Amino acid sequence: MSATTANTHEDSLVEYGFNRVIITITAVLCALLEIVDTTIVNVALNDMRGSLGATLTDVAWVITAYAIANVIVIPMTSWLSQQFGRRNYFAASIIIFTTASFLCGNATDIWELIIFRFIQGLGGGALLVTSQTIITESYPVAKRGMAQAIYGMGVIVGPTLGPPLGGYLVDTYSWPYIFYINIPIGIVATLLTLRYVKSPKYGEKLSANQVDWFGIITLAGFIGSLQYVLEHGQQDDWFNDGTIITLSTISFFSLFFFIWRQLTYKHPIVNLKVLKDTNLRVGTILSFIMGFGLYGSTFIIPIYTQSILGWTATDAGLLLIPSSLMTAFMMPIIGQLLQKGVPQKYLVAGGFLMFFIFTFWMYNVMTPDTGEEYMYWPLIMRGLGLGLLFVPITTLSLSTLKGKSIGEGAAFTGMMRQLGGSFGIAIITTFIARFTQEHRVNLISNIDATKTQVQDRITQLQHGFMAKGFSANEALDKAHKILDSSVMKQSTVLSYMDIFLYLGILFLVCIPVILLIKNNKNKVDISEAMH
Repeated sequence: MSATTANTHEDSLVEYGFNRVIITITAVLCALLEIVDTTIVNVALNDMRGSLGATLTDVAWVITAYAIANVIVIPMTSWLSQQFGRRNYFAASIIIFTTASFLCGNATDIWELIIFRFIQGLGGGALLVTSQTIITESYPVAKRGMAQAIYGMGVIVGPTLGPPLGGYLVDTYSWPYIFYINIPIGIVATLLTLRYVKSPKYGEKLSANQVDWFGIITLAGFIGSLQYVLEHGQQDDWFNDGTIITLSTISFFSLFFFIWRQLTYKHPIVNLKVLKDTNLRVGTILSFIMGFGLYGSTFIIPIYTQSILGWTATDAGLLLIPSSLMTAFMMPIIGQLLQKGVPQKYLVAGGFLMFFIFTFWMYNVMTPDTGEEYMYWPLIMRGLGLGLLFVPITTLSLSTLKGKSIGEGAAFTGMMRQLGGSFGIAIITTFIARFTQEHRVNLISNIDATKTQVQDRITQLQHGFMAKGFSANEALDKAHKILDSSVMKQSTVLSYMDIFLYLGILFLVCIPVILLIKNNKNKVDISEAMH
């Protein structure tokens, strides 16, 4: 395709006035639907567990199944758009997402819910990437930095809108409504897509026997198996468990054959050769870490406030609103700074520094009875940091790529951001269990029953229960349980503190890595990432 023809195709997709407003609203709404549904279930897990009779391990797969489906479908989105036409594929994805949302709300057992969440994730992954394409191509080149900021606002704000919205729906109605709320929005978005969204002209389609089915299967095998190992390794004693060993082996060989296939097949589902670019390699790592911190912190804060501080689901979700508002405030400013030529690496370094300050601040304020006022400003800092990261990391990753490679690079950054969030939640869950056990052992070893303070505390608790009518032995047993519960609570808080500390160190260490990034002389045209 000649440059003139490509430009003509681009110009034919640019919209103005009312049409562009409608297209922008539709695309941002769909991106928000996908992202919000990644985190909206976080505050509903306990209600789901009780309603469906599931264990906490089983119900965690409600999050994991969705994330795995996202990561599998994101690198396939460009190819699927070419096969079916972007508008048709986007509308079909919304319909799949909306239908699966209805089925999730009507699930009668935990494994039904997990299957429907996986299907929902297959539709949702397409919404994320294609929304970015549609928004960008609807704006003229001069305004595409701002278009990216509008899209980025939805992607970054979405994860923090999920918990408060989910908390309100769970507390006011019941957990199925976190899925039912998608239905009217999905219907409207489908109708608007069919009416206003255009499809660019693509080249020759691949036949069914040219599709990289082997690559798709090995990618799914690698991600699915590794996710299970990360989720269940801690509780199943890692490599002393036969299932963990089997899935680790499957994950390793799936990755090996996936890489081999992508480097040798004529029509690979993911073009790994584009990773020869240094900026893209660094950018994919930064995208992974950003996803790790974004989704990891969104996961752990509601758990801390509900399980330790005793907050309601609604209160736990509302805590994240200031962070979301700060991110929303920052996104247009970042778009303007990028248009004026401010180097992306400085914005990214600033974002990582802000996120480190947030995690270290949280590390210092967390206690078994921390008040909301102590977490307000750290979360504002989190919102500031995330605002500095999303668009600069995307543009920085693509800054030294050209032509078709930009689109392939964009798929990598999107996939790695989601993968970072998926793995981050699994790894954080594992380390919480490990750190809690370690702190519990250390705290118990420091409780000396011969010390006067310990004896006085037990006696005080025992007398309190005896005053309520319990026998001396029953009262003593309950006093010991109260003491044990107090130790467990403190151990859990210490484990959360450790998570925030190590998460902060991870972000701090990344700042020197940004020095590896080359300064590009020209501004990247992100619109090319969509072709």
